[in-house]
Amino acid sequence: MRLPGTRYQEHGWEQVRKLLGHCSLLAVQRMDLLLLAGGGCEAEQLDIYTDALASELRQAQRSARGEAPGNSYGESVSELATSLAFELQAQPSYWSGLASALASEHARHGAFWLNPGSDAMLRKKFNDMYAGLRDKVDSDNYQVATGRDCSPNKMYTYRMLDTAYREIEQLFANWQQHEQQIAAILGRAAEGIPIEARQMKSIGGCKAEWVIRWSESQERFAGSPGPLHTKSKRFSSLKNSPGKIAALMAEIGEYEALSANMGGADDWRGDDGEATAWLDDYLRVVSESEDDARQHVEDQILPAPGEEDGVDVPPDADSDADADVPQPIRDPALAAADQALAASLSLPLRFMELATAAQDGGSRMLQVLDEESLPIRLAVYQKLLGAEDESYPDAWLDPATGELPTLQQLAALDRISMPTLRKRRNEAIDKLYAMNGRMQK
Repeated sequence: MRLPGTRYQEHGWEQVRKLLGHCSLLAVQRMDLLLLAGGGCEAEQLDIYTDALASELRQAQRSARGEAPGNSYGESVSELATSLAFELQAQPSYWSGLASALASEHARHGAFWLNPGSDAMLRKKFNDMYAGLRDKVDSDNYQVATGRDCSPNKMYTYRMLDTAYREIEQLFANWQQHEQQIAAILGRAAEGIPIEARQMKSIGGCKAEWVIRWSESQERFAGSPGPLHTKSKRFSSLKNSPGKIAALMAEIGEYEALSANMGGADDWRGDDGEATAWLDDYLRVVSESEDDARQHVEDQILPAPGEEDGVDVPPDADSDADADVPQPIRDPALAAADQALAASLSLPLRFMELATAAQDGGSRMLQVLDEESLPIRLAVYQKLLGAEDESYPDAWLDPATGELPTLQQLAALDRISMPTLRKRRNEAIDKLYAMNGRMQK
């Protein structure tokens, strides 16, 4: 999403968030989280955290993630993360919000950050803080660039609508697998490829009614309410204001169209460089061939090593190294059923097999939930850490969304109903809390 003055865009924010989360976990090792959760020494702990975070970000500056593009304006992930870390000093209220969140969690579960596997929960709290700070920074810059009022909540609304448009665009692109939801979005039966899929070239062509119906259909088709239909009041008024939705999306579309040619020259220069390199290689090969022809050099195929000396080269000792390693054998009928079920849910055919293999056998959480099925475990992770977390193996994620499968998909994979899935998930979470309680005694 592009808007005047904004720097944090969705495609780069994912990496900025991960870098800040990783460096924050290293930085808090130099802090006293108990003091912060106790409500005192906030300023002192902020200074310690900021200094430690700056040091970690500096070390990560030359890493692959740090050097990755952070937005379409040429700033790297490291630059955006460092900028946001500096903003935290200027906006200490967000640090106070983090302290309150830690205090609330500490009141319920004690020093949870000392528990095994607590890194993900702690990282999520830092990520939530930075997400709010990001919206504040972008909204302030938007006001400077345009002279129009914009609150952090409004900036978050822009992001939500842009995400909704991307989701609808993805559904339209895969209309054959989502005919029923597309029919619900369009308000009519979808027979064949919908003409709207071809007409919607940008967010400016996305109708507000589609966004409202998409949000309304999410609970039925994705297992959880859409952003306009959750219990939260943040977007509740929008579902009755299609005109406001249309105006916000039109603004995003207009600015994206205005700035769409920003990378054109760089792309052309990159192609030019590739063409030059190809011509250089071509001319070098031609020149070498002409030199060989003048010197009457015949083309020869070199013998294999040891062939000239009559030496038998032993086969690669590792070539058959895996031959004696027993491979787990799955019931073909069960594997076929799982693949058919995964295909019906728009998941990779071998999702259950690969996701099971990707589990960390040494994980304490896995040991506690050993009796639970894989879908139940994934539902637990989704409830505790969210649908998206960098600690999740790729094999657990739905390639279409980059997130864990929805509760509806998990229930189908486990061949149980949604209420049963929620019940078993909650029972599994109770087991985890009981384990943490025993460890703290």
